[in-house]
Amino acid sequence: MSTADESLNKAEDLLARLESARTKLEETQDPDLAIEILQELAELAKEVEAELQRAKRAAETEAVAPPSPNPDAPAD
Repeated sequence: MSTADESLNKAEDLLARLESARTKLEETQDPDLAIEILQELAELAKEVEAELQRAKRAAETEAVAPPSPNPDAPAD
């Protein structure tokens, strides 16, 4: 799996956590808990953005530099 794919998978996991936190926020009536959840949402959003930037950079790097040949592959 490439670095771009790994970053995208991590971003998807973070988005799932973001959705879970958003659901908790909708269900709470506790203002202190709501503030905590909002802080968690903000942090998760930053992490998602960072992973998407990593994926973009990795994809650009992979597009410029072709993957190195597999040394274990049988010779032609």
